[in-house]
Amino acid sequence: MKNKLIQISAWIAAHITLVVVLVTAVALFLPSSFVWIDTSAITPMLGVVMFSMGLTLRPSDFRPVLQHPKDILVGELAQFLIMPSLAWLLCKLLSLPEELALGVILVGCCPGGTASNVICYLAKGDVALSVAMTGVSTLLAPIVTPALVWLLAGESVEVDVAGMFLSIVQVVIVPIVLGVAANHYFQRTTRRIVPLLPMISTLSIAFIIGIIDAASILACSLIVAVAVILHNVLGLALGYGLSSLVGSEPSKRSAIAIEVGMQNSGLATSLAATHFALFPMAAVPGAMFSVWHNFSGSIAAQIFRKQADKKDEK
Repeated sequence: MKNKLIQISAWIAAHITLVVVLVTAVALFLPSSFVWIDTSAITPMLGVVMFSMGLTLRPSDFRPVLQHPKDILVGELAQFLIMPSLAWLLCKLLSLPEELALGVILVGCCPGGTASNVICYLAKGDVALSVAMTGVSTLLAPIVTPALVWLLAGESVEVDVAGMFLSIVQVVIVPIVLGVAANHYFQRTTRRIVPLLPMISTLSIAFIIGIIDAASILACSLIVAVAVILHNVLGLALGYGLSSLVGSEPSKRSAIAIEVGMQNSGLATSLAATHFALFPMAAVPGAMFSVWHNFSGSIAAQIFRKQADKKDEK
């Protein structure tokens, strides 16, 4: 039974895009399937994802922070300068309604997503650097994310900076710390659980997408999808371009590009549902981003992997 579950988990991890698309299709065409799940479930589901991430981390995973400070610095500056600025600029250029603009800005101000580490592995990028960047941006998020949202959206809506800080600590930092502690003190048990984590994390993210009212997604105009796609694609391109300018190695360029382009959209959705309940459509861009970045991540992984294969052949 255990081996069967591990095989299922591995299959889900290898077909994450298909799983997300299937759940999205069910949410769109059979929205009643998710009516029984309240939006309040988004936060604990994200906590499960973050705890799963913590179970895979060890203190040694942060060694690249000291070994390659330049690459980490480039990645974090791109993460918290390029992505929020891009989000704000796209909202202005596309004249997005206030509620949807808030959602796009929330996505832009969030740290890197955990899916970036999987995509980096598939792309033959520097996985250690990717994990370190995700960890650092996540640790910075309680302070940086609320501050950026207040800076970019504070004139339009009331932003509870302190409340967002506590939410991010509770739903992101605490579960990760508990996961790391469990990994350190209960290694034997953790080793048994780790093979199942891809399935748990993928299904949690998929259900977060499904919980968002499908009618709200359908009600969004095409321009919101354009904003989400441009934000992701430009983030990937600018992350790669910036790392190239500073002379990072190809494998590190791939890691930085993927890390910058793939936001923690689950966190954006959770923050929208928790702190901007008066603006229900603000959660939609995060859900749309979750669907899209699995497509773009898969494509980016193939492109970077081909580059790495060509380099290996030389």
